[in-house]
Amino acid sequence: MLHRFVCFLIVVAGMFTVAPALAQDELCRGNYFTEEQGRAFLELHRPSGRQDWEARASAIRQHLLKGMDLEQMPPAPGSPPIVRHTKVMDGYIIEDVAFESLPGIYVTGNLYRPTAAYTSLPGVLAPHGHGSNPDGRFRDQTQIRCAMLARMGAVVFAWDMIGHGESLQCDHRIRKALKLQTINSIRALDFLLAQPGVDPGRIAVTGESGGGTQTFILTALDQRVKVSVPVVMVSAHFFGGCQCESGMPVHKKGAFQTSNVEIAALAAPRPLLLISNGKDWTRNTPSVEFPHVRTLYALYGQEAAVENVHLPLEGHDYGPSKRRAMYAFLARHLRRENRMSRRRRCWTRRSWRCLKAVRPGRPITWSVTTKSRSCCKRGEPGKENDCPGAYFSSSC
Repeated sequence: MLHRFVCFLIVVAGMFTVAPALAQDELCRGNYFTEEQGRAFLELHRPSGRQDWEARASAIRQHLLKGMDLEQMPPAPGSPPIVRHTKVMDGYIIEDVAFESLPGIYVTGNLYRPTAAYTSLPGVLAPHGHGSNPDGRFRDQTQIRCAMLARMGAVVFAWDMIGHGESLQCDHRIRKALKLQTINSIRALDFLLAQPGVDPGRIAVTGESGGGTQTFILTALDQRVKVSVPVVMVSAHFFGGCQCESGMPVHKKGAFQTSNVEIAALAAPRPLLLISNGKDWTRNTPSVEFPHVRTLYALYGQEAAVENVHLPLEGHDYGPSKRRAMYAFLARHLRRENRMSRRRRCWTRRSWRCLKAVRPGRPITWSVTTKSRSCCKRGEPGKENDCPGAYFSSSC
């Protein structure tokens, strides 16, 4: 116990100390590259074959862990999670959750579960991006997608970034925010996999903006993630503008350099959906980032496992159009045979038709140029039009 406490003090002390000047010189913040430099970097690092890419992928992972001072994961606390305030909603159940990621450091969040009984359920992690009014996981776009995924038949966990929501034990701008948030993401995955009925072979993670960074970093480091959907974040020239994304030397060390495109591509050959838009740093995704990632997936013969949904008229959010693209992708890759009531089977068939209505065939990439399209009769143009249903299961 004493040894564990001493290790904890060392870890926490390192997180709060001032960064040395050398590390600051190696940070790639915000628009570190111009758009042309980002494009040229990807061309320069196009691998000659699978062996070439896997050697580089291994180096990227090693530098990622070393850059965030996480070459050795601290031991998990043995304390049980705190689960309270169960609320039964329309088609899903929500509970307040808190658990230790490090001794005395708590992850705070919400667990969403379907009200219907299933023999096996997919699990989805839902990290949120930066934003306020309301803060963190309490934003509408986060709550809506979590509730919808639970109604679809998944167990979903959304948790606070440090310094956001109820996670107020430290400021969001601490020196090693990236390290602590990565530890929290791994502990969140541990917690999700410990939930009754969750199938370890059907685990996904999806978040927007800073939550997109958490999405592709966790996917890169943890093979337990089977499907990844980073939203409005993966860019060849933009490296993340917050301390929790680019405040540690994970992109550059000495002569070594990588970018978020290569980090996101570490998902290969697991299913990956890049959701982009026309009004932020993901505006070039169909012509720059996505073709490069698809080339890497081709090395595994898995071009069909990576897709891009580009929304050129939309901006930086996780709005209805982006959520519907994510629902469709997760439904295809997490779906399996499962038991459900006759009433639920009817709901599923109706919702599956609804889902296919917004799925334009089976293209590798597609672009939606119209504003929010409704796939359900209910709802008004420009309002919330997410479809209800249980897409992750089929009748038996």
